[in-house]
Amino acid sequence: MQVDLPEVVAEVTEQFARYEKALVSNDVAVLGELFRKDPRTLRYGIGENLYGYDAINAFRAARSPAGLMRRTAKTVITAYGQDCAVASTLFYRDTVPGKVGRQMQTWVRFAEGWRIVAAHVSVIDEPPGQAT
Repeated sequence: MQVDLPEVVAEVTEQFARYEKALVSNDVAVLGELFRKDPRTLRYGIGENLYGYDAINAFRAARSPAGLMRRTAKTVITAYGQDCAVASTLFYRDTVPGKVGRQMQTWVRFAEGWRIVAAHVSVIDEPPGQAT
């Protein structure tokens, strides 16, 4: 298996950027497009465990659009072959000083394009000496 094929990393990086833009602007349609429409798709959030596309989409539709702005740091996208990649990033919100968010997404290429099949989001106290 080839790891980090440049064209695959570039494609997933582009989709990750679309996701990030949609997230902070609360573009529910794009967020819905980027998650795989499948009952096996899952998202573990900060305060919720969502099993299946319908649960993820319902969460997005009901969530408040306030306070979604954030900045990301140390984003790493690793591609495994032509059709699978993992995107990992840290994120910071000015409204939550001293905390760092962590996000990981598994992306898979399907006939309809790159889609997230699994995601995990958590927030921790910022480790000493690791502020960005």
